[in-house]
Amino acid sequence: MSVTAPKGFRAAGVAAGLKPSGRPDVALVVNDGPSDAAAGVFTRNRIKAAPVLWTRQTLADGRLRAVVLNSGGANACTGPAGFADTHTTAEHVAAGLGLGAGDVAVCSTGLIGVRLPMDNLLAGVTKAVAAVADTGGDDAAEAIRTTDTVAKTAVRISTATPGVTVGAMGKGAAMLAPSLATMLVVVTTDAVADAATLDRVVREASRVSFERVDSDGCLSTNDTVLLLASGACGVTLPEAELTGLVAEVCTDLAQQMLGDAEGSTKTIAITVTGAASEADALEVGRSVARNNLLKCALYGKDPNWGRVLAAVGTTQAAFEPDQLDVSMNGVQVCRAGAPGEDRDLVDLSDRRIDILVDLHAGAEELTIWTNDLTDGYVYE
Repeated sequence: MSVTAPKGFRAAGVAAGLKPSGRPDVALVVNDGPSDAAAGVFTRNRIKAAPVLWTRQTLADGRLRAVVLNSGGANACTGPAGFADTHTTAEHVAAGLGLGAGDVAVCSTGLIGVRLPMDNLLAGVTKAVAAVADTGGDDAAEAIRTTDTVAKTAVRISTATPGVTVGAMGKGAAMLAPSLATMLVVVTTDAVADAATLDRVVREASRVSFERVDSDGCLSTNDTVLLLASGACGVTLPEAELTGLVAEVCTDLAQQMLGDAEGSTKTIAITVTGAASEADALEVGRSVARNNLLKCALYGKDPNWGRVLAAVGTTQAAFEPDQLDVSMNGVQVCRAGAPGEDRDLVDLSDRRIDILVDLHAGAEELTIWTNDLTDGYVYE
């Protein structure tokens, strides 16, 4: 049940009339404690939505008791009135739960540049407060969908240190690109952890998951990833173990988002190996992932490895052009910067495509995930 799988959390998802479809569009996650430690990471877009500005402020003390999320409107580029709407939303949640407004994070997703219908939203908040339950995680995940075709959730239970659970929900099907966080995500755990630990954990987990998703190169104004700890199981995990669990659910969500990316028919893993540094591997991987010519070719089931090399060549990474190798789905189509095996041997009929780029310049390796580019991206 996603965010309510860990002890100490309740959630709800309700319909408030923000979406023309009438589908659920307001979600609420409540941390009943005993701890209320929290941390988060946000978009690096210089234009930040009102909920991002508000939630960054509320997290200054490393505490949160509730998160309210709405789909059906981003409340971005709405000026001072939009920020006042966010404040009002937090106050309404706080009044219903007996909290202070500073204990409530706010997240919004949807169309940019339009004020939210506050009468509907506040009525939805009232409904959500009344509906929160320890079985409400899936309803909450459903309510934050926009163009997502399915709700996205993940749960991991610690095996090394029994008793700890990490749950998560997220939304994202477009405007997925690194620079943190690329979507709306709430991660919960019943482990005991202070805010400083959670801050390190969420940053590292996001670095190896959401930071390595690059669907369309577009960075949203509303991106938020929050990590809340209730401490309800009474167990303190080693930080590395907690980081591993959180990274697992974040990677799971990232993969689900790519699988649901607008108009996509292919999920593409670009592994860069033999890099002189992690920074070089990231630069090369992102350059390949953002090459629209390559993404269109893969949609057409064309193993055009020349477009991979062209993307690699735009980077500042250390490599020699006559030492580059490229493989597609196990076929080494480029060897030493020249033709390798017959490209007709590459089978691109399945959804998953694996591209391996060997720079032969060092020992670093990592994977960037992306998807193909289709006409469906325009229409969806």
